[in-house]
Amino acid sequence: MPAAAQHRRTRTSRLARKLAVAGTGVAVLALPLIGATSASAATPTVQTATTLGYSNTLDGWIRASLAVMAQHGIPGSYDGIYRNVIRESSGNPYAINLWDSNAAAGTPSKGLLQVIDPTFNAYHVANTSWDPYDPVANITAACNYAAQRYGSIDNVFGAY
Repeated sequence: MPAAAQHRRTRTSRLARKLAVAGTGVAVLALPLIGATSASAATPTVQTATTLGYSNTLDGWIRASLAVMAQHGIPGSYDGIYRNVIRESSGNPYAINLWDSNAAAGTPSKGLLQVIDPTFNAYHVANTSWDPYDPVANITAACNYAAQRYGSIDNVFGAY
């Protein structure tokens, strides 16, 4: 084969490789766009007061939590939750206890119902946030724990 023919094939091969690489790059860039619709459709929405149609207030957080609790068969009443929230955090979703035995052990109580991280993680309810300061997630996990331990948050009248 003459040298000129080999050179042309190399040029053609180089051009083909460049086009293949460029085409692959475009395909790779398009993958997130193609996958985004199917992936986001499969990802459940985190249930918050707002996504459930309630106000972003203590009243809304309790009502949203009660709706999630009903979906999961977790017992509790508005009055039981409200009473415990006021005692534990005065309604402050960012409350944190930095002085009790849990805090001394490195796991301070957090959120509206003052739940420590291991309890929050163990009693977390599906489709709520994994943030212990999220009001609906905190109330729902705490009520799930209270239901398992005491039958209901309604049966809790002190630190638990």
